[in-house]
Parts: sequence; C-alpha cells; structure tokens
Amino acid sequence: MNDELKGEVTRGARALVVYPQMRGRGDLDPEARLEEARGLALAIGLVVAEAMAIVIREPRAGTLFGEGQIQNIATACELNEAELVIVDGSLSAIQQRNLEEKLKRKVIDRTGLILEIFGERAATAEGRLQVELAHLDYQAGRLVRSWTHLERQRGGFGFLGGPGETQIEADRRMIRDRMAKIRRELEQVRRTRGLHRDRREKAPWPVIALVGYTNAGKSTLFNRLTGAGVMAENLLFATLDPTMRAIRLPGLEKAILSDTVGFISDLPTQLVAAFRATLEEVTAADVIVHVRDIANPDTEAQKRQVLEVLSDLGVLGLSDKDSAGEKGDAGEAATEPSIPIIEVWNKWDLLGPAQAEALREAREHREGETIVPLSALTGEGCDVLLETAGRKLTQDARVYSFVLPASDGQRIAFLHARGEVVSEEEAGEGDGGPQIRLQVRMSEREFGRFKAL
Repeated sequence: MNDELKGEVTRGARALVVYPQMRGRGDLDPEARLEEARGLALAIGLVVAEAMAIVIREPRAGTLFGEGQIQNIATACELNEAELVIVDGSLSAIQQRNLEEKLKRKVIDRTGLILEIFGERAATAEGRLQVELAHLDYQAGRLVRSWTHLERQRGGFGFLGGPGETQIEADRRMIRDRMAKIRRELEQVRRTRGLHRDRREKAPWPVIALVGYTNAGKSTLFNRLTGAGVMAENLLFATLDPTMRAIRLPGLEKAILSDTVGFISDLPTQLVAAFRATLEEVTAADVIVHVRDIANPDTEAQKRQVLEVLSDLGVLGLSDKDSAGEKGDAGEAATEPSIPIIEVWNKWDLLGPAQAEALREAREHREGETIVPLSALTGEGCDVLLETAGRKLTQDARVYSFVLPASDGQRIAFLHARGEVVSEEEAGEGDGGPQIRLQVRMSEREFGRFKAL
C-alpha cells in the first residue's frame, strides 16, 4: 500500500461520503443518515465533495461493496477530486485495506471518523485517556494496515530461540500493555467520580442532567440557563467532557445543571465502554432533561437511540418492541423511569406554523409524559422548563418536622436548600445548647439524603 494512505485525516481534505444501505434495514432514513455523516465530517474540518447512498444486497466479505459499486465510488472520487472516502458504516480491517488498494485513497469508516472527532475534542485528562483507550482498541485489530512485512522478526536467538516475536505481535503486546495501564487509570477516575457523587448526594443541591442526541442543542440550552460559555456550535459532538454549573429554580435555592456528551446511532462499541464513567453521571441525577431537535426529520429515530442508551445505563427499561422502534411516535418507555424525565422539544423556532400546530396536538395526547417546547437559541420556553424542573424535584414532597441544635449549620443549610422551610422557631435548650424547630416541605428522596448526613 502507498505510504501516503497511512497518514492522519487532515483538515480541509475533500471527502466522498458513502452510506452502505443494507437491504432490510428500514429503520434508518438514507437522507438523514447522509446528512448526519456530512455533519460528522464537518466536525473535523473535512470538505464533503459528495455524499451518496449505495444499496448493499449481499455484503462482500473482502470489500463490503461489489466490484461495480467500487468502480462507481472510484469514478465519483475522480470527478469530485476526493482524496478521502468515508464509509458511513462499519468496515473490517481487511475490507478497509482492500478498499484503499482498489480506490487508491485513504478510507475510514464511521467508527474511525467518530474517533477522529473525539480525539480532537477531548479537553480533560480523563477525556484524553478515554479517547486513547478507544483508539487503541480500534487499532489493535487493524495493525495489518500498518505492517505488511509480517516476516520481520524481533527477539529470539540460538538454536532453541525459535523464530522470535513478529513485529505485529510485539505491537499488539505493546497496545495491550498500554490499554491495561489506561484502564487502571480510568478505574481510579471512576472511583473518584463515585466519591464525588457520594458527596453530592449529601450536598444541599439536586442535580439536573441534560441528555440528548448530538447537536440537539444541549450546550446552547446549558449556556442559556446558566450564562456559561460552553462551546455550543452547530457541530456534532461539540461537547465531550461533562460540565456542571449552578442554577436557580422556583422553590429551590440552587440546583446543579450538568451538560453531557451527545448520543449518536451506531456509536462505536469502543467509545460506549470508554465513556462509561462520563455517562454514569446521568445515573446520579435527580432529574433528566432529554433535549430533542424537534425540527430534525429523523427526530423519532434519534429519540429511540437516546432511550436505548438510558436503558443500558439502568435509568429506564425498554421492551424489545420499543428498542426496535416498532411502536410509532416518540418511542415511549415501556417501564416507568427510575429518574424523572422532562422531554424538551428544542429548536421550536425552526418549525413552520403547520408543523408546530401538529406537534401541539400530538403533545396533548401524550399522557404520562412531561414535554416542554422551547427554543434554546431565543430563550422562548426556558422559564417554563425551569418551573417544570422545580416541580419535578418537589412533586412527592410532604412536610417533615425537625428539631436541631442551632449550631448544626450543615443540616440546617441542607433543609433550606433542598426543601421549602414552612416555619422556623426556637425550641428551647437541649444537651448541646439552643435548638430550633423547623417544618420543611421536601421530597422523600431528599429526606433520605438528610438522614444520611
């Protein structure tokens, strides 16, 4: 293979996007999938010269595409002066190598493209470790692309030394050792996150997690609600590392809003595992705000992807039928979520009058769900979201009576922050000095946290 095919993906390169449309997979809209692939390419500065869907009836083991289809791709590359081919699907190492040899161009698949984005965007030490682990896992089975000289030997000498260790075996061993080291470091990160979550459980502030498909507008909404300056662009995976800020809610002194990495269909398995610690932040939330790009034609399929990830995290359970997307509109959860969910229909400002009216009617028939239409860009509907989140956090509240030492500032502050203090009065002297009696309206979950203090 030519050496120039082995380089990194370079910004500004002209790319041809090919979506292999498998026969029998009717759950994905080819146009929506191509548009998403264009967005992925744009996210790392590539220029998409052309995007095309190719129907695959019988996948070829060696190349995925048939010979005629490969010729069509080669012709499209020539016409569009494309130096890179992006296959919006999964390629084996052999398929990738064979396609590069036939097309005389660098070829990357969906997994490789997403890994490129994550590698460029990771900002924290943890994020970089997670990305490196995913890259190594991905490359471990693709060393054949870099080493064609498998006869090269390293080590082994004397009559009993045998042929020694081949170069590819040595590289695989080095990758395994590095991956083991990264996993140990990430396990420490996971334990540290767990300790932080335990402290937040005792801290006097509830946590609201923003989740949603990538580019749904989570970071724009996060900035709108908190006044923060988190990167919020019309790019896929603009946010990789979780960010937290304090906000005020009606009926609550303070809450913590958490912005998370966006979900995406066919997320590489390496990244699902590597970013587990990041996604686990969602399981510690008191309320989940599911942000949807309601103006996207593929919004229902995107919702199903998000619900499947939440199900994997144990936040809610989906039936087989639900996860297959066979029940029609919205992909409702088959079981009650363990954490209250508010569904935000974002980008409402992009809807036409007829589409907005149709969605309003659909919303009225969605019993048991909490839906807030809004525009994070203009701010319309954000006040309703804050009021709704405040109600969710206090919906099962009842009044509890407490008698505490006046010097117990931590627990008194907790009651003021996590509940609504109905009354507060002196309660005479106790063993530890003056006491106060408080009547506090708070949720059962917050009462349990108070008892753990």
